[in-house]
Amino acid sequence: MAQLKAGSRLKSAVCDTEVMVVKAPGGEVDLRCGGAPMVDLGGDVPGGLSLSDDAAEGTQMGKRYVDEGESLELLCTKPGKGSLGAGDALLAVKGAKPLPSSD
Repeated sequence: MAQLKAGSRLKSAVCDTEVMVVKAPGGEVDLRCGGAPMVDLGGDVPGGLSLSDDAAEGTQMGKRYVDEGESLELLCTKPGKGSLGAGDALLAVKGAKPLPSSD
C-alpha cells in the first residue's frame, strides 16, 4: 500500500497501463492494475506477476477512473490490458458532467 498524492505517476506491473493521480484520499491506498500492485513510473517492476482474469477489462487513454466515493481519481496516460482497482474493488470510468441548458 502506498500514500498517494496528486501528480504522482504510476505504472502497472503486468501490462502497459500508466496513470497520473488527479485526486488522492488521505491515508494509504492499495492501488492495483490487472490484480497486481502498481509501481512508481521510474521504479523497478517485480517479476513473477501475471494479469488476473478478474481484472482484465483494460484501460482507455485519456479517461478518468474513480472509486465509488470519488475520493480517488486517476487519469490514464497510457492504455493497457489490466483494469484499475483500489484493493479488490475495480475503479469506474468517470462520466462527463452534463452542461446546463441554454433555454
